[in-house]
This record gives sequence, structure tokens and C-alpha cells, in this order.
Amino acid sequence: QVQLVESGGGLVQPGGSLRLSCAVSRRTFSEYTMGWFRQAPGKEREFVAAITWSGGSTYYADSVKGRFTISRDNAKNLVYLQMNSLKPEDTAVYYCAARRTYSEYVFVNETDFGSWGQGTQVTVSS
Repeated sequence: QVQLVESGGGLVQPGGSLRLSCAVSRRTFSEYTMGWFRQAPGKEREFVAAITWSGGSTYYADSVKGRFTISRDNAKNLVYLQMNSLKPEDTAVYYCAARRTYSEYVFVNETDFGSWGQGTQVTVSS
């Protein structure tokens, strides 16, 4: 079973930036499509971004498109979420998720991912 550990969360002012990292404890990391989801207080968990095993395809929620960038380093077993121009509504616990597949189809539903991290808190406030 793959284990995921997120890091990089914290408190940032509106307009600021953060980079989240997700470390994956699996030598076959390159076989996994990776996703980022978030859950704000009182709301359901929602899709943020995803990247295929090769890094060749990415997909973003409309709410973060143009501000967030997902990337991966298969040599280091890491996936990143660069978040720029942060807004108070981006405040949430951010989760990393993994799905083992060689498909270039970008999975975006929570139920498509079988492995999850514990989450890292991101708070955007002045």
C-alpha cells in the first residue's frame, strides 16, 4: 500500500504563495496518477488538480486554474502543488491522493483515488 505525506502548508496573506509537497513511499511512484484535493470547514472535499503518471497531462478545477500548478518529480517520488495569488477562499486542508494507472486519462473524482495522505492545513488570511 502506498503511503502519502503532505507538507508545506501554513498561514499566508492574500495574494501570497505556498508550495505543497507530497512524498510517496513507493518505488513504483511513476505508475501513479496523482491528485490534490481540499476540504474547507463545513464543506465537502473537492478536486483541485491532478497529473498523470508521465506528467504529460494535467487538469485543474476552474477555481484554481491559472493560479495553481501541479507537477511531479518521479526520480524523487514527489508531487507538488504551487499555489500563487492565494485567496481567503483557498483556506482548507489539502490532501494528496494516488491512483495506480498507466492511463493518460486524468482522473478527477475522489472515488477514483485509493490512497490518501493525512492532509496539510493552508490558511489564507490577513
